Amino acid sequence: MERPTWDEYFMKITRLVAERSTCLRRKVGAVIVKDKRIISTGYNGAPRKLRHCLEIGCLREQMGIPSGERHEMCRGVHAEQNAIIQAASGGVSMEGSTMYCTTAPCSTCAKMIINAGIERLVLGGKYPDRLGEDLIREAGITTDYMILQASPGEAG
Repeated sequence: MERPTWDEYFMKITRLVAERSTCLRRKVGAVIVKDKRIISTGYNGAPRKLRHCLEIGCLREQMGIPSGERHEMCRGVHAEQNAIIQAASGGVSMEGSTMYCTTAPCSTCAKMIINAGIERLVLGGKYPDRLGEDLIREAGITTDYMILQASPGEAG
């Protein structure tokens, strides 16, 4: 068995982080890395002290709102936002870091990534809101896509 590259290693970790998600629609994980060290992780779910969608249901689903639209109608915080918040709340600079994420960012997350000083993204897939990718490109953030195959014995 070959040793994974650093990008493969951190992308596999994003999938594990995503398993903590409490979103009923999509499980997203994000990992922020600087100098080959994880400085923060995040998954999508309700803010702390609030009940999760697993407990009370999904308002967006009840209203028939498609993925990638009307983000303000969701009680959840996106994985990228949670990872940035966790680093910032601990006083950890993200300047020059890389974010690994199971999916491309929405436009709100893209703006946060840009202002956090993250210089590179490694993404496991696209997102319906293409504006996020446009903003990332305009900001000059390097973006690579890495679709991982499931390991033996691993689902999806």
